[in-house]
Amino acid sequence: MERVLTAKGTATKQRIIEGAAQLIRERGVANVGLDDIRAATSTSKSQLFHYFPDGKADLLLAVARHEADQVLQDQQPMLGHLADWESWRAWQQRVIAKYAAQGRRCPLAALTGQLGKADPATEEIITDLYDRWYGFLRAGVEALHRSGQIDPDTDVDKAATAVLTAVTGGTSMLMATERINYLEDALDQVLDGLQRARTAPSGPGRSATTSH
Repeated sequence: MERVLTAKGTATKQRIIEGAAQLIRERGVANVGLDDIRAATSTSKSQLFHYFPDGKADLLLAVARHEADQVLQDQQPMLGHLADWESWRAWQQRVIAKYAAQGRRCPLAALTGQLGKADPATEEIITDLYDRWYGFLRAGVEALHRSGQIDPDTDVDKAATAVLTAVTGGTSMLMATERINYLEDALDQVLDGLQRARTAPSGPGRSATTSH
């Protein structure tokens, strides 16, 4: 059972997590130990183990959750307000800029690799991230659908899945090759397809999944 922290305790724990995250971003997860984190956050050993009883593994999980939250936070406020094509394109530019600057250095990927991607706690963090990300994108596609800015026959769920897959697939290719064009092209393709379908002519023989 997770212990209930006071406001001060919560703030202290968050300070340790953010300090550890910063160190890991700068040095890499393999080059950061508990002593480094203690020094950077002015935390005693007893404090550290009070908030993270299992030591480094416990702390790395907390940092991974923090970095997962940061993935979404870095896309705000655009991600939370995908109401029209202008906001979608602004979000697209934000995503491209973020990952172009980040390149291969993905803190979350490094952490999950260290923790073990098959570990249930790690899987939960990644699944929760994708579920929340999908939720924002689905709400955005639904907003376009309601306002008539995309084809009325569009499958909202599948469209949101395609957008999320374009981002995650493009960033995976970026980390493997250090080439941003995979992400750029994937997002262009999926968003241009959605936007073009709205102006496609319809006729008696047109199916729900075909655009001309």
